[in-house]
Amino acid sequence: MTLTLRQTILLCLALSLCALLVVPGNFPGLSGDARLTLAVFALATCAWIGTPIDDTYIALGAGLALTATGVISSDTLFGTLGDETVWLLICAFVLAAAVARSGLAGRAAAFLVSGARSVRQLTHLTTAALVVTAFAVPATSGRAALALPVFLALAKVLADRKRLVVMLALLFPTVILLSAVATLIGAGAHLITVSVLWEATGERVGFTQWLLLGLPLAIASSHLAAEAVLWTTTRRADRTGPVHITAELIQEHSEHPVTGPWEPAETRCALLLATVVALWCSEPLHQVPPAVVALIGAVVASSPALGTVRLKDALKTVPWALLLFMAATMAMGVALADSGAAKWLVSGLPVDLPPGLFLAAVIVISTAAHLVLQSRSARSSVLVPLVVAAAVGAGVNPVAAALASTAAAGFCHTLPASAKPVTLFAEIPGTPTYTPRDLLRLSAVLAPLTAALVLLFALAVWPLLGVPVVR
Repeated sequence: MTLTLRQTILLCLALSLCALLVVPGNFPGLSGDARLTLAVFALATCAWIGTPIDDTYIALGAGLALTATGVISSDTLFGTLGDETVWLLICAFVLAAAVARSGLAGRAAAFLVSGARSVRQLTHLTTAALVVTAFAVPATSGRAALALPVFLALAKVLADRKRLVVMLALLFPTVILLSAVATLIGAGAHLITVSVLWEATGERVGFTQWLLLGLPLAIASSHLAAEAVLWTTTRRADRTGPVHITAELIQEHSEHPVTGPWEPAETRCALLLATVVALWCSEPLHQVPPAVVALIGAVVASSPALGTVRLKDALKTVPWALLLFMAATMAMGVALADSGAAKWLVSGLPVDLPPGLFLAAVIVISTAAHLVLQSRSARSSVLVPLVVAAAVGAGVNPVAAALASTAAAGFCHTLPASAKPVTLFAEIPGTPTYTPRDLLRLSAVLAPLTAALVLLFALAVWPLLGVPVVR
């Protein structure tokens, strides 16, 4: 296999850094464990950026290298698989499989969208429906797969208005990606962020606190993005024409009933999902961890008497590669923190920056990171440990800095390959969809808007909700 110029440059940079780290006289402030950690970290990052090798394989190799060299123990490496955030995601996917099997999501979408009478109403009602799915389906790729049939139904209804179909094709992945910040289970990157914060600072962000901080940002950014999509992909004549979408029209293109009396499975699934979300949100009252609540919900959802899906079938929908990736990168984060490598990496940065300027720099870097690291989880694995260490040195609240970085990293719309939902909706046979030029036009508008919005929340909104800017 021949290497491209980009891969060759990245390999040379990584090997050069490793060679510098091997020489004992270089970087006198680094311990042996820190040198090994930085070498492994550099090689893994370059492999994520410049090679087609699976991200999970790279992460597992990095975790194994850190364990074999004694930087972390085997208990640390394997213990990450038992972390409650991993179990939370597993059970959330089982619940999502139950929701998908019952057809509840399609009925809810039809209920919202069928009320639209104008293009703008259709845009914002669709946005609201997609934001709600963040509570039912973990991971953006799962939500995109669930939303695709709804989009195809709308595309059939609006087949004679091509620009509106293209607008909706771009709206779906855009809102799915930006609204993921609403909940802790919205993306694997969120669980990595929570784990890094806990290991580095001892501060744990629970489901309720994340919901309190993330949901307002998700709603604001999603509807702001909806307007940006509407204005960059349609003309005035497209926006002024009436829209008439009924549930009956959507039913023609849906496998599950979207009108009429609810089936028993739908009722049970809706009650179970509402109960689980209510228990997650009321964690401070009953003190039951979110992972335990999710496990109870998963057991009920797959039970023979009350469930809507068999456990064996539900477990097939769990992205085991993502879970292994999360576990391995958690171990890498522990190595960066415990070896002192993360602290050394940020020790040369100016610590006298005003908090607002520090957060602005973090947000800009995190927003642009998708151009280099396409995996959202990989971006958080690389950025969050460094952001937390830098925030501690600069006197900034590490929770605010980590949340701002993770929220900003949710923007990944520039290229079709920047995120799985963008790729999925860019390649739909027989249906008009967006082009790379449409993505670039949207990104030029949306990137600064979302970055500014995250900064506004970090400086003005989150302090009112219990997360101050400074420690």
